[in-house]
Amino acid sequence: MGRELVKRLAIALAAFVALGVLAWNTISDQRIRLGTLAILAMFALKTWVRRKDVLPSDGGSDTK
Repeated sequence: MGRELVKRLAIALAAFVALGVLAWNTISDQRIRLGTLAILAMFALKTWVRRKDVLPSDGGSDTK
C-alpha cells in the first residue's frame, strides 16, 4: 500500500509540473502566468507537506 501512495504522490507532482509547463507556454500575459504558477506551486507544496499524513509511518501495519 505504501508503494501505491508514493506512486500517486509522484504522479500528482508530475501533473503539477505538466500543468506549469502548459501554463507557461500558453498564457501570454506575464502577470497572469506568474499568478497561475504561484497557485500551482502552492498546491504542489500542500501536496508535498501533507504526504506524511497519508503515508503509513509504522511500516504499513494497520492494527487497531
